[in-house]
Amino acid sequence: QVQLVESGGGLVQAGGSLRLSCTASGSIYSINAMGWYRQAPGKQRNLVARITSSGRTNYADSVKGRFTVSRDNARTAVYLQMNSLKLEDTAVYYCNVDAFLNDYWGQGTQVTVSS
Repeated sequence: QVQLVESGGGLVQAGGSLRLSCTASGSIYSINAMGWYRQAPGKQRNLVARITSSGRTNYADSVKGRFTVSRDNARTAVYLQMNSLKLEDTAVYYCNVDAFLNDYWGQGTQVTVSS
């Protein structure tokens, strides 16, 4: 059974930084992409950043230039470096693995940015 374990969330002041980590365990035959989504209270879950197996990345416009997604294929891990955090970045962040025919999600980690 595939399990995604996230870490690194927490409380940070505006302008600060956090690094999220997600490691997948279990058998995943083939991965298309790994990434991060977030969901604020009362809002939909939206893509934050994504990286394909070939290293191609895409980001939500609101985080471009501030967030960086990376992955370690050997460890089936994905990371999100978040700099210059803003109040509006407050949300639950979910790790995602797109394995073509299957989609896997982590349990979510809370990121709270305070003024």
